Amino acid sequence: MHQKIQRMRNVLRRDEGMVTSEYAMGIIAAVGFAAVLYAVVTSGEVSAELQDIVKRALSARM
Repeated sequence: MHQKIQRMRNVLRRDEGMVTSEYAMGIIAAVGFAAVLYAVVTSGEVSAELQDIVKRALSARM
């Protein structure tokens, strides 16, 4: 029984760094997606469309 517990501890110790690397890859992916989204939103066509949507929303009667 004691050997099984020791083997499980050894297996769990080998996987400790994986969580940190998974978080790092997630952060890198999120930053990359944010950069692409920023580039798209600040492009001329999209920016003009967003401004038009905001203007129409502000001028709408309630």
